[in-house]
Amino acid sequence: MNDCEILRAQEEWQRAGAYSVRIQGMNRQHHISLREEFDAHDGEGTRYIVVLDQGYPIATCRFYEIEPDAVTLGRVVVLPEYRGREIGRRTVTEAEKWIGELGYRKILIDSRTVAVGFYEKLGYARDNDEVVKSGVFDCVRMRKII
Repeated sequence: MNDCEILRAQEEWQRAGAYSVRIQGMNRQHHISLREEFDAHDGEGTRYIVVLDQGYPIATCRFYEIEPDAVTLGRVVVLPEYRGREIGRRTVTEAEKWIGELGYRKILIDSRTVAVGFYEKLGYARDNDEVVKSGVFDCVRMRKII
């Protein structure tokens, strides 16, 4: 997928691309209500990565500050027909690059249990083995120092 464009969403139309992916990937696929999917962290101060395939939004993630040197990375979504093509890795890697450029040194993520291996390959480590509910998903808190 070398022809994909990875954007650091700065404009409303770019954020709309992030929202589009989340609606398709979470609301429609997992039947998560819009009220649950879009929370208080969507809005001012939150940054989004959007991946486009010929102008069509296919992947996204978001991050926001939780401490002066730390962010939470989340809402990592790749549309089903694009999974298994390294797009998720490229999306998270671009977010990490941006996070580092902004001066943050620690990234936290509540990973779905099925995605723990994906994040471990990217250098994240489990905080502990505690599994917590995040909406409908079982999640594990992970972290990475950059």
